[in-house]
Amino acid sequence: MKQLNKIGTVLIAVFAFFMTATAASATSDDSGTVDVKEVILGHLSDGYEWHIATWNGHHISIPLPVIVKGQESGWHIFSSSRLSHGESYNGFYIDTEKNGKIYEQLPNGESVRPYDFSITKDVVQIWISAILMLVIFLGSARWYRNKQPGDDAPKGSVGLVEMCVMMVNDDIVKPSIGEKHYRKFAPYLLTAFFFILITNLLGLIPIFPGGANVTGNITITFFLALCTMLVVNCYGNKEYWKEIFWPEVPTWLKVPVPLMPVIELFGILTKPFALMVRLFANIMGGHAVILSLTCVIFIAWQINAFAGSAFTLISFALMLFMDCLELLVAFIQAYVFTMLSAIFIGLALPEHHKAHE
Repeated sequence: MKQLNKIGTVLIAVFAFFMTATAASATSDDSGTVDVKEVILGHLSDGYEWHIATWNGHHISIPLPVIVKGQESGWHIFSSSRLSHGESYNGFYIDTEKNGKIYEQLPNGESVRPYDFSITKDVVQIWISAILMLVIFLGSARWYRNKQPGDDAPKGSVGLVEMCVMMVNDDIVKPSIGEKHYRKFAPYLLTAFFFILITNLLGLIPIFPGGANVTGNITITFFLALCTMLVVNCYGNKEYWKEIFWPEVPTWLKVPVPLMPVIELFGILTKPFALMVRLFANIMGGHAVILSLTCVIFIAWQINAFAGSAFTLISFALMLFMDCLELLVAFIQAYVFTMLSAIFIGLALPEHHKAHE
């Protein structure tokens, strides 16, 4: 246990150091002032390249494939390095004033958004998370396949995976959905839990292959919430739909004005909306706070050496605290999303609740 505590302390210190170094490489513009907005939004937003660091004024980045379909010029596939430093390629350019998206300059001078299927930083981070999940689960499955009667309990990474799977399955999925139906939904809920957990943890690593703000991207959380909404409404039984269109309330609340059915139908949308916003806001807010504390160090050094020294110690201590808190938040948000999804699925199967009354 002492060794684990030491390892955890070292990892958090390394995270904080690299976060400071990464922010330091991007905080100053040509005039030497700190652009806090650029640092924070640059980390939180998606991008067409994976920025590693800045060395002697030169940006070290991994270019990613750009796949676009112009309105008149058709399909184009090229490297994002062709669009770096404000350059254009075949009429395509990155408009920094419009959230850093690719635009196409038409012959008549009009700028329009092409159909954009580019492999962005968040997409690559999702692929990395998927590969890690495959490695983790296939490795665990191989251990169980080769297990012989009488072997000791799994240790190391296999034991950790088993603990997490049992926790989600026994403490979340089974109690929320019920013995009769939980096996059908366990694969989806386990996949959602581990995907959110791994992407959250990778987002805390400020250098490649981490650092992408996947679950802090409203598009990603929208898709996760949409998946839960589809599972809930596609597998909801007739009792579930009866409670929506004809709930057990006084008749005057249902006809002639369908007040309660409208409210229940509205609830179909508010549940996934709450899932989407909760995950997005918590992850984005945590990253923004850590980056803001990092920027305070460089702003203080621009004032004078005394203020810089004082604020460095304070900000670094707060960053260590926030890193510890973000590790906890990474787990809690994965747990809460999975738990609420399981509860919503259980509510779509009302006979489970009647069986326990």
